[in-house]
Amino acid sequence: MLRRVLTLLSALILATSLTACGYNDFQRLDEEVKGAWAEVLNQYQRRADLIPNIVATVKGEASFEQDTLTKVIEARAKATSIQATPELVNDPEAFKKFQAAQGELTGALSRLMVVSEQYPNLKANQAFQDLRVQLEGTENRITVARNRYIKTVQSYNVLVRSFPSNLTAMVMGYKPKETFTVQNEAQISQPPAVNFDQPAKK
Repeated sequence: MLRRVLTLLSALILATSLTACGYNDFQRLDEEVKGAWAEVLNQYQRRADLIPNIVATVKGEASFEQDTLTKVIEARAKATSIQATPELVNDPEAFKKFQAAQGELTGALSRLMVVSEQYPNLKANQAFQDLRVQLEGTENRITVARNRYIKTVQSYNVLVRSFPSNLTAMVMGYKPKETFTVQNEAQISQPPAVNFDQPAKK
């Protein structure tokens, strides 16, 4: 009987100490980070799936600037060639490459949309306009998913660095996770200046 009481008491003390040291919080936040990251990947995949249809529609405009189209195709190929696994958030170098590739694709798509304004046939093409609306909606979803991921990672990283949970992090091997930065994306996404007074290239 005494042994059973002592075992129960030990289990209670262990559970209390694990709660106090942040172990349970690490488990909860780690799952939240995984969920937020999965949603980011889901929205990036949604965008990648839209691009072939956009490219096919734009190709119907014979005089469209091929260089702009080629950059979108190449950027998509580069972005989709990176294996986006859940473990990517724990690999700083791989995460930076993934972010850079997605940033390049964002910039290439932005330029494509700006240049397409010069072509009356594309502006009048309902299929292209529908795809454009879908792309804008997807970009908004990407922003929402990224913001959720950033906030979740921020909570996780604060736990990793705060006392006494940082002791648990050291013992259990929990390290800060990578998050998105906007340092280069603003420059990458900047669309080129377009002079609408000039005729489209033939």
